[in-house]
Amino acid sequence: MFFLRKSNLERLPVAMSGVRMGERALQIGIDDPSLAGAIAAKVGLSGHAVIAVNDDRAAAKARAAAAAAGVLVDVHVTPFDSLPFPGDSFDAIILHAGAAALQPLEGTAAVAMLREGHRVLRSGGRMLVLEGGPSRVGGWWRSRQPPVGPDAAAGMLGAAGFRAARPLGEREGYRFTEGIK
Repeated sequence: MFFLRKSNLERLPVAMSGVRMGERALQIGIDDPSLAGAIAAKVGLSGHAVIAVNDDRAAAKARAAAAAAGVLVDVHVTPFDSLPFPGDSFDAIILHAGAAALQPLEGTAAVAMLREGHRVLRSGGRMLVLEGGPSRVGGWWRSRQPPVGPDAAAGMLGAAGFRAARPLGEREGYRFTEGIK
């Protein structure tokens, strides 16, 4: 029988992100700085890690997370609906706080943001929506908002042009939803 220790729990979202060594990974938003640093570390020296945030305070958190993880990360302060990257720039995109971050946006604004992610993702690349899930109250605190329904993120990904958009599961206070370009 496998027991989850705290060290294993901290790695679960990193493993579920599917980010691999050598990939170009974009993280949008920063909800849990240590998680953002750990995901950025997965690309290694042969890959490229980028974190896009929407204000200077979040940029400081992202830089501190990268320093704590000992990784090189490009941090960009930018509106999420107009990312400053050429098309087909990334192999993987991780949207932190997922549908809970999209919830305050009107439906068309949320889909516009996801379409921008679709634009900068290479063909065959994947977007993972990572949000605090209902399986533990701690998941609510990660996203700072109550989670929305499990199919909300998949529906928004589908509306933005992602194929095979589907919930992957809920585990240890996180909900994982993926879409493929």
